[in-house]
Amino acid sequence: MLKRHPIDEKNQLLTRRNFLAVSFVSPAALKLAALGGLVALSPTPACADDDDVTPRNIEGPFYKPRSPRRASLLEKGVKGTKLLLTGRVLATNRSPIARAMLDFWQADSDGVYDNDGYRLRGHQFADDSGRYSLETVVPGPYFPRTPHIHVKVQAPNQPILTTQLFLPGEARNRFDGLFKPALLMAVRDTESGKEATFDFVFATR
Repeated sequence: MLKRHPIDEKNQLLTRRNFLAVSFVSPAALKLAALGGLVALSPTPACADDDDVTPRNIEGPFYKPRSPRRASLLEKGVKGTKLLLTGRVLATNRSPIARAMLDFWQADSDGVYDNDGYRLRGHQFADDSGRYSLETVVPGPYFPRTPHIHVKVQAPNQPILTTQLFLPGEARNRFDGLFKPALLMAVRDTESGKEATFDFVFATR
């Protein structure tokens, strides 16, 4: 059964203390150094910072472990605007991180999470070039949150990054305390729905 749950904003906060901080970098945002060389990428920032929350609360109240391994969350009963999300998992020196794990979960188009099953939940592994691809639907808003997609990303033998991705042009972005412009996906309309891109960047150890 699908249930709408009250939101505890404190449970949504992410902490620097226990997880790797990360930062959005799109291909268009890459900067050239003064002599024409490429500068290092910045790590992707976490969705929020609060050193008082515990690691258990970082991913929010709707995370479920052991999601099925799949690159498409489209299944019978899932309605809404189709969204194809693609991107790469990179190190700050722009080298690809092969076989990184990405675990996605989100609300449906009505802003409701499936807390009994695994609808709109799934994990996958980036390929040898660090690329990933996810088929899903555009998530709906729910009070007090703007539409977003949760994700945990783990490079091999590295700490887990827990963060959220946002859509541009959403009116609720300006009122959501967890929204960060650096975590906006690049989104465009297509004949079948929408396509989005986002690159995760790790300061690997």
